[in-house]
Amino acid sequence: MVLIAVVSFGAALLTFFSGFGLGTILLPAFAFFFPVEIAIAMTAIVHLANNLFKIILVKNYIDKNVAIRFAIPASIFAFIGAYALSSITTTKVLYTLSMFNKNFDITLVKLIIGILMLIFAVIELSNKLQQITFSKKYLPLGGSLSGFFGGLSGHQGALRSMFLIKSGLSKEAFIATGIAAAVLIDIARLSIYGVSFFTNNENLLAVNNATQLIIIACFSAFLGSFFGKKFLKKVSIERVNTTVGIMILITALLMIVGII
Repeated sequence: MVLIAVVSFGAALLTFFSGFGLGTILLPAFAFFFPVEIAIAMTAIVHLANNLFKIILVKNYIDKNVAIRFAIPASIFAFIGAYALSSITTTKVLYTLSMFNKNFDITLVKLIIGILMLIFAVIELSNKLQQITFSKKYLPLGGSLSGFFGGLSGHQGALRSMFLIKSGLSKEAFIATGIAAAVLIDIARLSIYGVSFFTNNENLLAVNNATQLIIIACFSAFLGSFFGKKFLKKVSIERVNTTVGIMILITALLMIVGII
């Protein structure tokens, strides 16, 4: 519970500025106690709750026209991504890696999620890749891609940033509009996760106090977001993005080799 609380608070504080990374940082904390697909679903609940809380803080800055063009296709493709995740979780172990007198199972879902995390970490750490942006006319495409990968692995924010950054939004509107889109993506993917992961693993969730952990994570994330709002105008987004990128990179490598 302490681990989940600390990670949730720190992740929400850091990622308030970048608009993404909360789910990616929180995911490995849940993955210590649950299978990866369930950890993704639990992280999605915290992600949604935190975004709903952040909406209250920044709702006046949302650009409705941009949000509609981006968020509607995003929510549709989030269903598809979530369904794809539910389809690959039934696969068997691909390879077992032996290290430090322990065996680590590498499964298809861990491999795919780890590779996606690795890709998005590289994007964050590369100045050239960060400069890749798309004009406003591609907002529906950006929403579709962000929604799909949001449903598949929870990685929706990096793509969202690439497509929203050229929409002529202020820093406050950029953050607020991204949060609004993330809320719709989270609602869409959780409708699939709830059936595929939660209802089929009720005993595992009960034994590991999943409900309590989710509540603790949500309130800790609320606190992180609250303090993040306080520092909104004082923090360099580039520095925060670099920190988040490094954390994602480390997590991705651990997941690919089966340690997480």
